[in-house]
Amino acid sequence: MKDRAGRRRARRFAIGTAVVVALAGMNGPWLYRFGTEKYHQYKINQPEYKAANGKWEIIEFPEKYRQNTIHAALLRTGKVLLVAGSGNNQDNFDAKKFDTRIWDPVKGSIKTVPTPTDLFCTGHTQLANGNLLIAGGTKRYEKLKGDVTKAGGLMIVHNENPDKPITLPAGTKFTGKENGRTFVSKDPVLVPRAEKVFDPQTGAFVRNDPGLGRIYVEAQKSGAKYETGTEDNYRVQGLSGTDARNTYGIAQKLALDKKDFQGIRDAFEFDPVAEKYIKVDPMHEARWYPTLTTLSDGKILSVSGLDDIGQLVPGKNEVYDPETKKWTYTDKVRQFPTYPALFLMQNGKVFYSGANAGYGPDDVGRDPGVWDVETNKFTKIPGMSDANMLETANSVLLPPAQDEKYMVIGGGGVGESRLSSEKTRIVDLKADDPRFVDGPSMEKGTRYPQASVLPDDSVLVSGGSEDYRGRGDSNVLEARLYHPESNAFERVADPLVGRNYHSGSILLPDGRLMFFGSDSLYADKANTKPGEFEQRIEIYTPPYLYRDSRPDLSGGPQTIERGESGTFTSRSASTVKKVRLIRPSASTHVTDVDQRSIALDFEADGQKLTVTVPENKNLVQSGWYMMFVTDGQGTPSKAQWVKVP
Repeated sequence: MKDRAGRRRARRFAIGTAVVVALAGMNGPWLYRFGTEKYHQYKINQPEYKAANGKWEIIEFPEKYRQNTIHAALLRTGKVLLVAGSGNNQDNFDAKKFDTRIWDPVKGSIKTVPTPTDLFCTGHTQLANGNLLIAGGTKRYEKLKGDVTKAGGLMIVHNENPDKPITLPAGTKFTGKENGRTFVSKDPVLVPRAEKVFDPQTGAFVRNDPGLGRIYVEAQKSGAKYETGTEDNYRVQGLSGTDARNTYGIAQKLALDKKDFQGIRDAFEFDPVAEKYIKVDPMHEARWYPTLTTLSDGKILSVSGLDDIGQLVPGKNEVYDPETKKWTYTDKVRQFPTYPALFLMQNGKVFYSGANAGYGPDDVGRDPGVWDVETNKFTKIPGMSDANMLETANSVLLPPAQDEKYMVIGGGGVGESRLSSEKTRIVDLKADDPRFVDGPSMEKGTRYPQASVLPDDSVLVSGGSEDYRGRGDSNVLEARLYHPESNAFERVADPLVGRNYHSGSILLPDGRLMFFGSDSLYADKANTKPGEFEQRIEIYTPPYLYRDSRPDLSGGPQTIERGESGTFTSRSASTVKKVRLIRPSASTHVTDVDQRSIALDFEADGQKLTVTVPENKNLVQSGWYMMFVTDGQGTPSKAQWVKVP
């Protein structure tokens, strides 16, 4: 494979040389006027160049259909769901203008879908029935220090009554016993009953441990004089009798400090056939920036996020049951930064790559490792290079998924750090003692790189920026194909559009890749001109689609059980070298834990191709997949949709 990559590089050089020689035979002034950009366009559109490097093309929707796409998922209909919510635009949020689009990449049609709430910075994952589960989003935009006019923060409400819980409505007033200041709750809060504690030896009653509720409060009036600097106990106005004696608040500093985004509890299933959101039971915890990951039993784990107060959810994780449409807490607590990269392993445990999207303490939940969700045991994996630069890194399960090798790509320092990593790190989870080792370098430090698994087992790594959110005009306009069998990168055609924060990529059923989004802070090197959200869609056509022909694939069953086989028709059956089931992507914030490519055993007989699905339910999760066949040249067919029940 290294030799093939070398030949492609040599071929690119030869093409460029031939063009230069041809132009050199013309008059000098014409060559000068032709210009660098025209020459570049000429070169990248040559058939030989595209066959070696692929091609990028920009798709610009009609103005009325453009949006700030934050989330995208490939639906089982072959269409792409593009979700903006408020699109990181507070004017949209204040106006309750929330957007969703459905794009058909075959017909080129675009449809607007009513969006029930602000699904900006939600979590999502594919369900077994082909719906997309979406949970969380935005309740309030952040307010920077200086924009905050009313002191506020977290109030912990205590209930010492062991006989009943208590609900406090929005607008409840809390008055400090020492400072005398009054704060008002923004939402209702249910405070559970106190828990009776007994001596395990004698059985005698020891104490009541109060039930606790968390609520965001603000001062009644604006101004710095209403800030508090120390902890205080707060009387709850409007209560009487035993409720007044048993219920009180405790708050630390309530100030005019920066207020982070706040999350919501809302959850929906998006139906790709009806093309609408269906509301389901809300989560127990509000979450903004959560990760949703399928577990061994088919239920969905929801982890991390900022809550309805704007604080990191304190390790309280929960599970969605697609059958009952309801959520339950896990038995144990474990905390991660927001958008942690969590993948189901073949043994039913969960791999955490260490990659994340940012919010959270820099010393809690950042070490990569293997998590047994049932027992809550977490085994750290050593060897990670640039371990302090895993924010905004990408993580990908390398193909085929059976090998259980993961790559962690790039990343940056915690928060708005200027640090970025050029490294890739690979771990083999089937090894006796797994540890990360460095893979090939990207040469430039890269935050927000995109990684897309292709049907020929290569992985396209592209885009990103060297600095936080593209500061200093630092977008990386480079793309590489990673070849797992040779552990080598191969440079291919450069993307036309910079992609950093709020960007993502999706493999389409025809073998092309779609790229969306990008949200630069600034548009110039001096960081003086505010950036604009990138609304254009870009399509990358890989080199394998510039060959003379591609295998065909048709017929066959739409459903194949694990461990069972199905027979399809292909005139190219005798040339097929690989068959892959690829789970459709659900991508946001450099996080796509759905993406995986599974190798299928197959037999060819004339124009019949019989494929067999592996038995492991953790490897082949229930749901819809794209099935590709690839010939000896590495050219894939168009995908057939197959459901694994």
